[in-house]
Formats: sequence, structure tokens, C-alpha cells
Amino acid sequence: MAGKSFRAPPRRTAYTGGRLVDPASGLDTQGGLLTEGKNIIDVGPGLFADGAPEDSVHVDCTGLVLAPGLIDTRAHLREPGAEHKETLFTASRSAAVGGITSILCTPDTDPIIDGVAEVEFISRRARETSLVKVFAMAAITVGSRGQALTEMGLLAENGVPAFTDANCAVENARLMFRALKYARSLDLLLVQHPEHPALAGNGTMNAGVLATRLGLPSRPPIAEMILIERDLRLAEAAGSRIHFPLLSTRGAVEAVAAAKARGVAVTAGTAPHYFALTENEVEGWRTFAKVSPPLRSEADRSAVAEAVVNGVIDVIASDHSPHHEDSKRQPFEQADFGMAALETVLPLALEFVHSGQLSLIELLRRVTWSPASIFGVPGGRLAPGEPADLVLLDLDHAWALDAKEFRSKSQNAPYTAHPVRGRAIRTVVDGRPVFGEEP
Repeated sequence: MAGKSFRAPPRRTAYTGGRLVDPASGLDTQGGLLTEGKNIIDVGPGLFADGAPEDSVHVDCTGLVLAPGLIDTRAHLREPGAEHKETLFTASRSAAVGGITSILCTPDTDPIIDGVAEVEFISRRARETSLVKVFAMAAITVGSRGQALTEMGLLAENGVPAFTDANCAVENARLMFRALKYARSLDLLLVQHPEHPALAGNGTMNAGVLATRLGLPSRPPIAEMILIERDLRLAEAAGSRIHFPLLSTRGAVEAVAAAKARGVAVTAGTAPHYFALTENEVEGWRTFAKVSPPLRSEADRSAVAEAVVNGVIDVIASDHSPHHEDSKRQPFEQADFGMAALETVLPLALEFVHSGQLSLIELLRRVTWSPASIFGVPGGRLAPGEPADLVLLDLDHAWALDAKEFRSKSQNAPYTAHPVRGRAIRTVVDGRPVFGEEP
């Protein structure tokens, strides 16, 4: 089993001749890096000028980029309760292919992750089976039912990095305000799904001409903007931090930008499908393009992409939502929301670099150091003493995304022969290669 080789002792490894890119320090230069055990022990432009140490494994990185491993801040991993869709092992295998070394999983499992026992279960299973690191986020409310707050302080003491009711937004404003004030007293991070449940209703796609033509109930952009505007004001009044993980509309981007300008402690994320795809993917009632929030108009897609470039959006996450084919091969209204996405984050995000909209170091910041610093998890930087969580990138490798090739247990994504450029060719966790052992 793959887990057996993963548990082998990490070898002292010298990475030579590559382009080192570390958004945390601003490093972008040719150089070398040395790992020993689970940590980086040296890194810099002059390292290995006289050759790699004889007692180390040598990895020649000529023509490649060596960067911190990606940190994915939003993935639905399905274990426990829906292992037919995904397990920690199969998700980790897919993540490793995508250059992801750490995952923050949402608490919408069965049972919901709302207590210490559930957190400990995820931690134990990840140690036993996962190729990458997994951090369990816990629910804001008990059972994610929006009625009573969880013991967030106790959960944080047991390693929970952030709190979210996953795709169930906390609708009750008074309860959300209490949660934000509680979080402020302990410096905890709340993550709110950006859709007002009453306004989203039973909608299945973006409101507009296409939804009308297809005869589908829709989710208007105002459902996203209203909830975000409300919670920005609540967070501002409480003096607490808040993170919106999936901006998909121009109005939401503008609201977050305005709040940042007036000093609100807000951060924001999005997933690649919100800057790479539009509602047109739903044409023909394609359920693999059914996500929450829904894919939007071209104007919204463009605004989200611009927000990634100008920094209003701090983080790019996968929002990996694997589903069994049977739950997607349904009439559109009955099909489940979500798409498999662990292997799409890096190649789709790199389009910002290839199009000249972002430098490589700024793009990598949004998938490494920004997630690490916002969520308070280890990794995301190249420095002595830091975890040896690394990704080796070939920026010029041209290939095509095809969901049928995903290593996830599920292949529910609307990608077939989708052209991309750049991919991970080696992924390292705690000094151990977990994908592409030979560069």
C-alpha cells in the first residue's frame, strides 16, 4: 500500500540547480535546498556551489521551480460517513498529484465534526492513511444546525485551525454575532459560506437568462452579497476575524474590498472554477458544473479574477467536493452540488502567471503563505526549521485536464481535454516524496 512507503524514514535530500520561490520571504532566485528528517535545514542562492553532499539523495532541479507545498483551505473529504465518494487516502493521493501538502477539511462529515472526538478521529485516520497533512476544521454550531454554538475554545485547544458550518451558512444574525464575539475573545477564525439560505432557497444555478431558458430554479447573486455585507458589519462590530472562502460575484468582491479599506479584519478566498468557468458550463443541464455558490456570469468571473490579481482575494482553495457518479447522473435539480478539484488548483491558477497578470511569487503566495498565515497552520515557506513540505514545478509543461484521469475516488468535474500549462512533478511532505519520486 502507498501508505507503507510514505512512512519510511525521510532521507537527507539535496535539491540543486532550481529556481527557489518563497513568497513568505520574497525569495526568488536560483539556488539549493537541503532537508533532513522532517525539516528544511538550509536554503539559499549559494547552497551547493561545490556540489551536493555525498551523504544525501541528490535531486537535480535544473529548469524547474522549487516552492513550498500548496495549502488547501477548503476541501470536503467525505470520511467518515461517505467513503464511497472519497476517503482520506484517496483524497490525499489526488492532492499530492496537485502539489498540495496540507488540507483543511470541512466538518460536513457524518457525524459532523463538532466535538473533540470527531477531531481526534480525523487526526488519527490522517496519520494512518493520508499521504498529506490534514487539519480538521470544526463546526460553528452544533450539528451545523444553526441553533447553538460549539465549544470552540476547547476545540481550538485540540488543534482546530478554524470554524465553519461548511455549506450551511449561519443564518441567524444574533447567533452569528455571538459566535464572532466569542471568537474575538480567543482570537479564533470563523469561515462563513457566502450564501444567505433564505435567498438562495432551492436554486440550482445562477439567476439569469440561461436559468430561465433551461427552466431551472436559480440562486441570485444578491444571496451572496447580502450575507457578506451582514457579516462584515457584524465582524466589524465584534472586532473579530472572518473569512469568506468562495467569492463568486462582483458585488461580493466590492463589499470585501470596501471592508478591507475601512480596516475590517476580513480575508477572502475563491476556487478555480469561479475564475476559470462561467454559468455557460451548465448548458445542456450538465450536472458536473453544479456547484455552491453557482458558476456565475462572465462579468462576475472577470471580477473574481481581477480580485485574485489585486489581492482582494487572499487565498485560492480547491473546494474539492467529490460525489459518486450516481448522485451526479440525475436530473439537474436533484443532482448534488460540487465538483472534484484537488488536481485543478495549480494548473488553473498558473494561467494568471502565463497570461502576465501575476508574478509567480504572487500567485504562489495565494496558495502557500497566505493560507498558512491566515489559518495558522505550519508550512507555506522555505526556511531552515520549517517543515519540508515542498513542490517541484514544471511551469512549461503543456497538457490537458481530464476529470477521468483524477486520482480522487470521484471524477465529477466538467473538464475534458481542457488545455493547461504547468504542473507539479514532485510533491514532498515532511521530507518524504509522496508523488513523482523522480523529477
